[in-house]
Amino acid sequence: MKKIIFTLIIILNIFTNSNAEEIKRIIVGNQDAKISIIAYESLTCSHCADFHKEVYPKLKNDYIDTGLAKIEFRHFPLDIAAFNASKISQCKNDGESIILNRLFLNQQKWVKGSTAEEANENLKTFLIEEEIEIDFEECINNEKIEDFVLNDRIDGVKKFKVNATPTIIINNKKFEKSLNYKNLKKVLEKLI
Repeated sequence: MKKIIFTLIIILNIFTNSNAEEIKRIIVGNQDAKISIIAYESLTCSHCADFHKEVYPKLKNDYIDTGLAKIEFRHFPLDIAAFNASKISQCKNDGESIILNRLFLNQQKWVKGSTAEEANENLKTFLIEEEIEIDFEECINNEKIEDFVLNDRIDGVKKFKVNATPTIIINNKKFEKSLNYKNLKKVLEKLI
């Protein structure tokens, strides 16, 4: 009897662990970097899109690509369109930020509509135009991805008191200054 219970526990663990591995965090950079940055963002937030256009490329060039820092993108959707876009960015995600970046860099192409249905149609059209091969309905209706995205938001509030986007966390401390590259660089230089 003990062998059967033990075997069932092992099998359950295998399935639980394999299911947990299906959804990967979107992380860019050296996993062992001295500086760990977490960015809580909403895909419909124009300030978050500005971060991806103006700040992130410099940050990536100077700190992430050099191995000094890594950045982890976490979801903090502010509306249903952002929530669905977050689910799309996580769907078929291999840990890279390719879809996430394309959604932010082209935000004005898909963030339109006065209803959730219109926003979804615009998002779906954008994905087709960009030749991003994803089963849209499967992605936005995936409960594991939905829970993953919602848990990011809940954890952000609980751990770091996130209440706006983007919110940057550096080595587990909330970045409180105006978010521009100059201010970010000052903080990062002190950590090297």
